[in-house]
Amino acid sequence: MAETESAPAVAEIINEKEPTPADVVTEGAAPAEDTLAETETKPEVFNENKRSTVFDSTVDFTVKHPLRHTWTLWYTKPQHGGSKSDWGDQLKEVINFDSVEEFWGIYNNIPKASELPQKSDYHLFKKSVRPEWEDVQNENGGKWAYQCRDKRQVDIDDLWLNTLLGAVGETLEDEGDNEIMGVVVTIRKAHYRISIWTRTANNEKALLAIGRRFKELLKLPPSEQVDFSSHKDAATSGSSRAKPRFSA
Repeated sequence: MAETESAPAVAEIINEKEPTPADVVTEGAAPAEDTLAETETKPEVFNENKRSTVFDSTVDFTVKHPLRHTWTLWYTKPQHGGSKSDWGDQLKEVINFDSVEEFWGIYNNIPKASELPQKSDYHLFKKSVRPEWEDVQNENGGKWAYQCRDKRQVDIDDLWLNTLLGAVGETLEDEGDNEIMGVVVTIRKAHYRISIWTRTANNEKALLAIGRRFKELLKLPPSEQVDFSSHKDAATSGSSRAKPRFSA
């Protein structure tokens, strides 16, 4: 797992505390002091051929389950002091990962979505794709979005985790569609919003299938819907919430 060149961003959002394995207590086992004299002490020898998983050691595991793509976590810092710097200046590339173990290692050691300050965002995108409309891989695409104004009625952490798992687990689209570019959670004073960005905005069959899976993943009732809009429509309207092209 390699950190990006923007290492200072890591210190801003990733906790300093290192994960430690839980103490293991074996039911019915004799206390250590009762058996110490009977046990021959041998120095532990490192075995480079030993296969250890993240459950054996959160640091020195050798077995990893690769993901289909390498993903990059980005973070949008809230502006302070009324500054009007460009949005791109607030967008920080944090870290890359390409395995299940690395995903959980990162997720468990950064603030949850509910703990982020107002006007900040998490973005998880395929490596080499910037979470911006202007990126050449996004410019012809769009996004599915679910916005919740009653923040007290939703568990944003649960919704965001399910969305992350759908993205890295490649369950939001059919194999070969190649539409998913990334996912975003937006934290604002008046609402939460979760979005799925797609490569195109006119592949209606594939996009509607993604929208339906997104709604199922969020476990929304029939009375609520998710909406799809294109980035070009949003740019023309001057708002990130352009008129929807599709709904599910």
